[in-house]
Amino acid sequence: MAKIEMVTPILIFVTEDFSRKKQVKLDHPQAAGNDKVSVMKMNFVKKFTTGIYPYSMMLSAFTPVVQPREGHSVKVTMSSQEWCGHVYSQMNRDGNRYQVKSYSYFEQEGDANFAIKATLLEDEVWNLIRIDPSALPVGRVEVTPGLFFTRLGHKDLKAEFANISRREEENTVYYSVAFENSERTLAIQFTKSFPHKILGWTETFVGLDGRQHRTSATLDKTLHIDYWTRNKNEFVYLRDSLNLPINH
Repeated sequence: MAKIEMVTPILIFVTEDFSRKKQVKLDHPQAAGNDKVSVMKMNFVKKFTTGIYPYSMMLSAFTPVVQPREGHSVKVTMSSQEWCGHVYSQMNRDGNRYQVKSYSYFEQEGDANFAIKATLLEDEVWNLIRIDPSALPVGRVEVTPGLFFTRLGHKDLKAEFANISRREEENTVYYSVAFENSERTLAIQFTKSFPHKILGWTETFVGLDGRQHRTSATLDKTLHIDYWTRNKNEFVYLRDSLNLPINH
């Protein structure tokens, strides 16, 4: 088995007031009335190199905090930059489907606009863990694979069945999603007690070379702060608290 080591993935979680209609962060939530919905926003950042050139990828998922009433995530976006070019994808919830827009520098992908049915999203599992792990399904479930995976694997974005299991050992929960068609498994570990901290994850999959690959991550550092107010150079020291280099 070939092993790929990921370099410092970062997960950022914050609640925000979102517009139901525009599906963007509200500038004036106090005046929005029923258009306002509280969401958990996750920013998932990955930076790594392959040979001479670097990848920089970021995914954002916006999931209603009141999940039973709001249904699935409102919106998911993903961007990828590397020395070949840019790719951007966006999924917007529209009733029982997602409207998807994707822009790629690859000829076979190009610009695309299509709809897929709304199922459980791999990219919303992280938020569901933090909001309410009891909302996570188990058994044979239709799941739409994550945008990072479909991007790096040049896969079509469509739902497939996955066998999902959950087990507990003391205060740790192990949640595993085994996709049937793509021969891939994502296993996430998190704390059973609130705030359901994500402790790490492992992903196994068949790569473009036809070989079995494995990536894994283990929690290193966490900070509970209003990071959006710490955007001046005087706060650069906080990166040391997360074991992050200045230019990451």
